[in-house]
Amino acid sequence: MTDNNNYVWTPPQELIDSSNLTAFLRATHQSDYDALLAKADVDPAWLMEAVFRFCDVRFYRPYDHMLDVSRGLPWARWCAGGTTNIVLNCIDKHRDTPVWDQTFLVWEGEDASEQRSLTYREFAEDVGRLAQALDNLGIKRGDVVAIYMPNLPETFVAFFAILKIGAIVMPLFSGFGPSPITTRLNHGGAKAVITASGTWRRGVPAALKPALDSALETAPSVEHVIVYEREGLGIQTPMRAGRDHWWHDVVSGQNGSIATAEMAADDPAILLYTSGTTGEPKGCVWTHVSFIGSMVTRDIIICGDFKATDRFFFMSDMGWMVGAMCACIPSISGASLLVAEGTPDFPDTGRFWRLIQDHEITYLGVSPTIVRSLMRYCDEVERYDLSRLRMTTSGGEAWTEGPWRWFFEHVCKRELPIINITGGTEVGGCILIGTPNHPMNPGSFSRRALGMGADIVDMSGNAVPQGEVGELVLRNPSIGMTKSLWKADERYVESYWNTIPGLWVHGDFAMQGNDGLYYVLGRSDDTIKISGKRTGPAELEGILIGTGKLAEAAVFGVPHPVKGSAIVCACVPMPSADTRGLTEELSAALVKGMGASYRPERVLLVDDLPRTRNMKIMRRVLRAVLENKDPGDLSALANPEAVDAIRRQVAG
Repeated sequence: MTDNNNYVWTPPQELIDSSNLTAFLRATHQSDYDALLAKADVDPAWLMEAVFRFCDVRFYRPYDHMLDVSRGLPWARWCAGGTTNIVLNCIDKHRDTPVWDQTFLVWEGEDASEQRSLTYREFAEDVGRLAQALDNLGIKRGDVVAIYMPNLPETFVAFFAILKIGAIVMPLFSGFGPSPITTRLNHGGAKAVITASGTWRRGVPAALKPALDSALETAPSVEHVIVYEREGLGIQTPMRAGRDHWWHDVVSGQNGSIATAEMAADDPAILLYTSGTTGEPKGCVWTHVSFIGSMVTRDIIICGDFKATDRFFFMSDMGWMVGAMCACIPSISGASLLVAEGTPDFPDTGRFWRLIQDHEITYLGVSPTIVRSLMRYCDEVERYDLSRLRMTTSGGEAWTEGPWRWFFEHVCKRELPIINITGGTEVGGCILIGTPNHPMNPGSFSRRALGMGADIVDMSGNAVPQGEVGELVLRNPSIGMTKSLWKADERYVESYWNTIPGLWVHGDFAMQGNDGLYYVLGRSDDTIKISGKRTGPAELEGILIGTGKLAEAAVFGVPHPVKGSAIVCACVPMPSADTRGLTEELSAALVKGMGASYRPERVLLVDDLPRTRNMKIMRRVLRAVLENKDPGDLSALANPEAVDAIRRQVAG
């Protein structure tokens, strides 16, 4: 964080003049963002009216009331009385327009020789055929249908086909084993699952159907399984008569001419699970208007400057929030999407950059963890032509300065902004956000998101001064907020509304810096209290990574009989780093940067850190391992083997 008006990047006037945010300011007759924010926070219903007009959000029947809070803030209703469908806004509205025959989705397999492309017309026909097949199997409005698929075009076809008939999409991470699948299917009461025979994972055929079959042994609500055959894998796919159906069989003979279901605007559309600290994950409920109204239009199109001419690429799995972002952001805009099977650094370490180059990506999404993982290959990115990029966005966790600067210099070429976003599954959008109209510093957010009453407070709910750390909260209901938690109203209120009564407490520490920008400092339950001061892990991790010896670091606190809390560092060395004496060097770096009271109790050098598939490091899991406690729900982990390896190291 730097002094006021001393910024790493300042927007050129031509970018400000051409941005969607500037156009929205003109449309709403507001002088600048701060004036817009003030009006939106006082009247969030006015804001959403303006957002829907600007972004051409469609309804079958207009709503009677934009916002109804008669039952209290936790139970706010949006677009009461209105009817719509995500498919109406993302697919159907492009029919009979020039967009209809433009490319929507481009796909590349792990082997680059496998590529496919679908226009909006072709994609809509595939969606209609699968929707008819689901209808023929007896899937009705309100039924939950899970998607357990890798990154294939059919994964996105399935997403929209389920919504088209008014059923509820339950995305599942394609790397899940049987246990987390069973937990979610049973909790959500899923009636059907759409899956694939398998996928390629780092050059090895990986079957999906056997894991699903094992999960279904104790998931009695599932009546039907549709299996897309991923060709070329050479694996056997067992099929159970009466329950299992090949995709190509059920869509055969269907003409795709099924009508899109007219749904109440606040009907559930997507049931997306996020990890809980207990053994049961939390089911977040997005409606047909919520995600469209928050992350898609308000946050990314207006504030993030996504345009109809963009091609979007954010490498993730359909099982996480980014999957829905990839489906909805480009499609509602009439833009295009790149979908890539596999991982960023296989079959070669330059794959991620080649994908951007070859498919002429203009709008790139990344997580800080992806950036850190690719930094280890040093300047390899310079071999690729990324000149079509005009905008980047990042989310998922707090940045540390080293990776942010590396990405800004090597990918953004010190010219492009990084639209940093933070919020998450539970709010269906952003709480703090970057824009192309505002300056940037490493890891910063430009402004508070619109209409949410976002604030940074102490534990009494009082706003903290600029430069002080506090809890990130919302004073208003947001259109994107989860509609309670699935089958868990009490848990919903207890998790988000009862910590500081009357406020939504998100669980992140944040501050407004002396530069006027905003910073997220990590999860508040990850806070370390040293010498009476609460410190977020990001500040300490930035010092460790700043040594140049580490690819990644996770800092967390554990109880100490004398100090109250002691610091432990789990660090992944760079491949080229000499590990002799490295733990002492890292400890000294923290002492030099923060003071003697921050000397770590222990520094662990590890091969990997436990992380979710959307790349968030799970510090609570590390803390539990060090304390020899139950780490709680681990179903979202992409690499559970990392936990076992660290547990052995701690024990040994």
